[in-house]
Amino acid sequence: MSENRLYQSVAAEILALIESGEFPPGSRLPGERDLAERLGVSRVTIREAEIALEAQGRIAIKTGSGVYVRPRPVNSLGTLPDVTAFDLTAARAVIEAEAAALAAGRITDAEVEELEELVRAMSDPGATDQEANESDRRFHLTIARITGNPVIEYCVHLIWRMRNELPGVRQAYARICHDDWSSRAEEHAAILAALKVRDSAAARNAMRDHFHRLFESMLEASESEALEEVRRRTEQNRERFLATTRI
Repeated sequence: MSENRLYQSVAAEILALIESGEFPPGSRLPGERDLAERLGVSRVTIREAEIALEAQGRIAIKTGSGVYVRPRPVNSLGTLPDVTAFDLTAARAVIEAEAAALAAGRITDAEVEELEELVRAMSDPGATDQEANESDRRFHLTIARITGNPVIEYCVHLIWRMRNELPGVRQAYARICHDDWSSRAEEHAAILAALKVRDSAAARNAMRDHFHRLFESMLEASESEALEEVRRRTEQNRERFLATTRI
């Protein structure tokens, strides 16, 4: 079985244990080592399975505390809407900026440390794109959780599903984040700095600035791709013309 299929299978096994009532909502899952021994897989596979379950909203991973079972969603998130990366980023600038402002008024020292660890992981030059993206995702989901508003948390979970599961959106973000990872790390550090001093206005502005930069980077990339397409078509037309005139 491939690694991808293995972690998916393990995620299904963990979910079955949750659904059976062995691990009810609010309870803490056993540690990675214990689950790995019980299910006969590596700790890395357990970690990947838990990340997948967190993305589905079934568990919450709290750095330094453990993994906790979330209440079963009342409704499935269902089919994702057909949106562009521009649509999603514009919405994020509104929703997540306000989430940061709310979180600044509620954040605890332990939650500051949790976000600090994620920023460190995101800033690690040796991290793969996948590892940096996962730290990025958890950073934003943690802020949503800190707001204490389940609707905001639900919306941010849905946003990340669209970011990661819609092909066009995923490709646009992957290109920008890969090429400009240092700016992303600096922007998240600025958000964290505002949260750390409990400054709601600064947290809102830092989050908004982050998405404004992303939006502008996407525009530049889109313009560059459009110009490249024009050049390609121009060259094709030139070749057709030259081929015709040689006849």
